[in-house]
Amino acid sequence: MATRYVRIDDAPPPPATARYSHAVEAGGALYVTGQLPIDPLDTNAPLPDSIEKQAERVFSNLRLIVEAAGYSLNDTVFVRIYLSNFDRDYAGLNAVYDRQFPDHETLPARTTIGVSRLGGGALVEIDLTLTRTDAEAAQSKQWADTGFEQAANQPG
Repeated sequence: MATRYVRIDDAPPPPATARYSHAVEAGGALYVTGQLPIDPLDTNAPLPDSIEKQAERVFSNLRLIVEAAGYSLNDTVFVRIYLSNFDRDYAGLNAVYDRQFPDHETLPARTTIGVSRLGGGALVEIDLTLTRTDAEAAQSKQWADTGFEQAANQPG
């Protein structure tokens, strides 16, 4: 399977100081770049004021990218979470996280890391790794081969 570089017009764009794809599909997996709680409709808007609201926004941004790439959050196999105030925000983050992955029998692997600072003063950043079954991957390849590259165009 060829490498596919995913850029989503509806997701928050990379800041002017950074260059990256929203996600890259390679080797049967989708690697989604860490997302901050940026409002995709107004990237200059203030960040939400609580960990719960910021985590909801981050998962909303991740869902935009994941679904535009032809995946679902249910395909997530690994989650990496960064918290700028681990002790204060861990429980609030988990309340939101549990709503995103409600099936406790099929939870993705996860690492949660406390960091000293995140971009824009955010409280949380999350990146994902997703995979699908061989049949789903073949369907995705067929979908990509039909020329749908609006959401997944090659960088130029």
